This record gives sequence, structure tokens and C-alpha cells, in this order.
Amino acid sequence: MLIASFLFFLLVFVVIGALSVLASKHTTADYLTAGQSIRPWLVALSAVATNNSGYMFTGMIGFTYVNGLSSIWLMIGWIFGDYLGSLTLWRSIRDTTGKQDLHSFSGLISRWWGQRYHRLRALSGLLILIFLGTYAGAQLNAGSKALHVLLDWDLSTGAILGAVVVLIYSFAGGIRASIWTDAAQSMVMVVAMPLLMWMAMEHMGGWNSMMESLHDVEGGYMNWFPPGSTWYSAALFVLGWVFAGFGVVGQPHVMVRYMSLTDSKLINQVRAYYYSWFTFFYGATIVVGLLARLIITDADQFDSELALPTMAVELMPELLAGLVLAGLFAATMSTADSLVISCSATLSRDLRPNNPLGFLFTKFATLTVVVVALFIALYGEDSVFELVILAWGLLASAFAPLLLIYRFNRLPTEGQCITIMLSGVAAYLISHYTVIQEYVYELMPSMLIAFAVYGLIAAFGGVRVMRDES
Repeated sequence: MLIASFLFFLLVFVVIGALSVLASKHTTADYLTAGQSIRPWLVALSAVATNNSGYMFTGMIGFTYVNGLSSIWLMIGWIFGDYLGSLTLWRSIRDTTGKQDLHSFSGLISRWWGQRYHRLRALSGLLILIFLGTYAGAQLNAGSKALHVLLDWDLSTGAILGAVVVLIYSFAGGIRASIWTDAAQSMVMVVAMPLLMWMAMEHMGGWNSMMESLHDVEGGYMNWFPPGSTWYSAALFVLGWVFAGFGVVGQPHVMVRYMSLTDSKLINQVRAYYYSWFTFFYGATIVVGLLARLIITDADQFDSELALPTMAVELMPELLAGLVLAGLFAATMSTADSLVISCSATLSRDLRPNNPLGFLFTKFATLTVVVVALFIALYGEDSVFELVILAWGLLASAFAPLLLIYRFNRLPTEGQCITIMLSGVAAYLISHYTVIQEYVYELMPSMLIAFAVYGLIAAFGGVRVMRDES
């Protein structure tokens, strides 16, 4: 029954994605940005889902399972930083996309003010290929873990099945297929997560019994901050995740949702839908992670990233467990689809900006990227959480500072833009692989260094001030 339920609901999600072919106009612009025809509620649900699916369902639940209540500061810092990014850049990104007729994120980076920075476009496209390719591999890995729990399949089998699903989504309707399936799995999870929490609480004997058990897990598990932290280290911890949330504006696969919105005047509607769902979803993820530590007690032997599918199988009726697992698998695949589409845009539009390639080549590029992502999923050894955080931080370090500089009517030269972008990437890598990452999330120092480099350029070399005529 469990297998049948999973396969049935997975087929439903795949069909939803495949049906997007009926709305497809079979053009590169429609494939990459859905012809800028997506309604606000769809943009919002899809942005939350693609922003968080594999990271939340596997990485964040697993992080909470291990670290306890202090993981809530990731939520608080991330959402606050994300909100600041929405206030400063969402509408400007959509306005610029329409004004400059852009269909790729690298195009946004290199042509914000109508300039044609071809070297910047090619370099940013190359970074997107490397970082999002890694990210897509992590998403295939996340989906395969769910099947590993459900069917006891080898992890490679799930990754291969995931790659096939991604190809179906992509070839059917491009970014529109991803947005439609994101919305469908979001609706499933908004029902399934509270149901799973309620069943877990009942299993533990109710709220009071659950809270007593959580305080008995281990010393400091229910502390607001990690054991041994000081006010200084706690502040750095939270502030680091504020920068992480702001880094959403540097994520091509998320920002393409806003690029696809019907009209920039609808951004406030998108924001209302987005943060309502995001706050609920993130909070539910933390509660499920805490409950998982009580249900699955062999923490030393258990892969914490498997907590959600394991709880679903153990606590829920087989029909509902199959639905949750299908939703989890579909969520990670639709996010992987978004990543792949962004990479396809780079291959077809950005690496040869003077001679962009057509619709058929864009689909061929999609196939190539899926194969590379599958290779990463099969042979990469890092956890989903680690891979996503690394790719996320590198993308945000490269692009978020530059977008904010554009937003405030400044246009550095092409060489200056490249210097700012690479300084952020280099600073992130240094922070990630040194003791700095023990004190603060690496995105904070990397973005500050990128802004400092811009400040030096503005002070000694000068930066062109633009006039916003919108």
C-alpha cells in the first residue's frame, strides 16, 4: 500500500508538471521566464518551495534533530534578512527584467542599466553553472534519500529516477512546469506537516510529556543558544543568518520567479503570500526536527537528514505516508528543475552573449546539466545541508552585493564589477575553509568584504551615478 500510494501521488505531481506543455509557447523566453505571465500567489508558493525544499525537508530538519532549539535562530535571522532583500530588490529585479527584455540571471547582472558587459556575463554564467550544478546534485541526493527510506533502494537508484523526473519537467514546460509542481507540493505539505506534528505529539503522550522529554534529550538541547555561547558569539550567529537570508537575492533559481511575474506592481501581493507560507513552513520544520529526536532515539547511528521520511513511515497511515514522501520527492525534483533551467539559460544565452542559441539548443543544454548534476549526486560525499549552504553562500557572495549596488543607482565599470564579484567569492571560500566559519556564517564576512572593495573603488576610482527614470 505504501509503495502504491507513493507511486500514485508521484505520478500526479509529474503529470501536473508535464501538463505545463499545454501552456508552453515553445520559445526560449517562455521556457526560461514563462513569458512573464505567472500570477502572484504562484510566484510566492513557488519561490518558497524552490528556495527551501531539499534544504528544509532534509538539511534543516536534520540540523534541528542534532542541535535542538537553537536552530530557531536560523529561521529568525534568515527570514529577517530575506525580508530586507524583498524590500530593496524584488520590484527592481522585475522592473529591470521587463525594461531590458532579459531572460537569464546573468543577463540581469550584466545589463541592469542597459550596459553590455559581455565578460561579466560570461563569468557570472560560468559561476552559475558550477555552483548551481553542485546545488542540483544536492537536490537529487535529497530526493534519493527519501526513496532509500521508503523502498530500501540504493541511493543511486533514487538519484537516477530523480534525474528522469527533472527531464520530464524541464522538457515539458521549462520554468512553468517547476512553478506548477512547486505550488502543488506546497499545498500538500501545508496539510501534511501539521498532521505529522500532531501524530508525533500524540505518540509522545501530548504536549507536556513531549516538552519534558525534549529537556531530557541532552544538556543544552532546548537552550535558545548553543551551549557555551556568549552574547557576542550569539549575536554573530544570528547576524550571520541575517546575511544568509539577504543572500536569497543572489540566487538565480529563486529570482527567476520574480522575473516571471506578470507585473511588478503586484510585488506586495507576492510578499504577503510568500512570508505567510514561509514563516509557517520554517516553524513547522523546526518542530518536526525536535519531535524526530524523540521518535528516533538512536541519534549516533541515524542519518539525521532522513528524519522526515522516517517519521512519516513510522507514524502515518501508509496512504498518507506515501503522499508525504511523494511530496518530498517532487519538491526536491522541482527545485532541481529550477536549478537546471537556470544553468540552461547560461549555456544558451550567457556564454555567447553576442550570438545566443535557440530553443532546441536550450533543451539540449538542459540534458547536459542534468547528467552533470546526476554525476555529482552519485559521487559527491558531502551532506545535502553542507552542499546547499556552500553553493548558496558562493552565489550570494558573487551576486547579492552587485545587485544592491545597481539598485542604488551606481554602475561600476565592467572590470570593477568583476573585481567586486570575485572578491566576494574569494572571501567566502577563505571564510568557509578557515576558523572564521566557527564564529559566524561565512556569507557575512564575504559580503562585507565585497562592499568594502566597492567602497575603495568608489573612493579612489570613482563609480558612475545613474539616473532612474522609471
